[in-house]
Amino acid sequence: MKILDNRVLWGALLILAGGLFMLQNLDLIPSAWGVIWGLFFGIAGGVFLFIFFSDRSQWWTVIPGITLLGLMVLVVTDQFFPNFENIWGGSIFLGGIALSFWLVYLVNREAWWAIIPAGVLSTLAAVAVLDEFMDDAGWIFFIGLGLTFALVGVLPTSQGQMTWAFIPGGILLLLGLFTATPLYSVINYIWPVALILLGGYFVVRNFRT
Repeated sequence: MKILDNRVLWGALLILAGGLFMLQNLDLIPSAWGVIWGLFFGIAGGVFLFIFFSDRSQWWTVIPGITLLGLMVLVVTDQFFPNFENIWGGSIFLGGIALSFWLVYLVNREAWWAIIPAGVLSTLAAVAVLDEFMDDAGWIFFIGLGLTFALVGVLPTSQGQMTWAFIPGGILLLLGLFTATPLYSVINYIWPVALILLGGYFVVRNFRT
């Protein structure tokens, strides 16, 4: 996309935002204000996505683009379906941002780091929903983080396989499994024993050398 085209798009967005603020200050459209701001977020998100699909090297634009579209959904649903927004609002917003990071990785394999925020935000989106229906959904957070690091180790990147990610992934998965079962109370005893054994290993190894 040409630089001139970008300037025209940003200029149009600024003019639209300024006009909306002016109308808000004049109290000319108070009854439909939420819907109008939702449409503005949708237009702004569409502009970012237009730039992204026009020039894939501008991969960063997909993040604000989908985030703004998520805000549009939240604002509009809050006007018409407030109960829906209370339950699903956080999940939709977090899931939208997570989707943007997944797209960043898909279009740019060098950006392997995008898998981590994508997985974390996807996990938080799931927890935000399940927490409404479950007494304790905290273990899902650890499982999700563990799977995220496992994906970092499995999925292809421009730098080869990230085998180091299996270590934090395995630890987080074990924490999730322990938290989800009655064995959670055992963790209080496992950690001290593990630290003692690890410290003893380093001491013995030092004397042997």
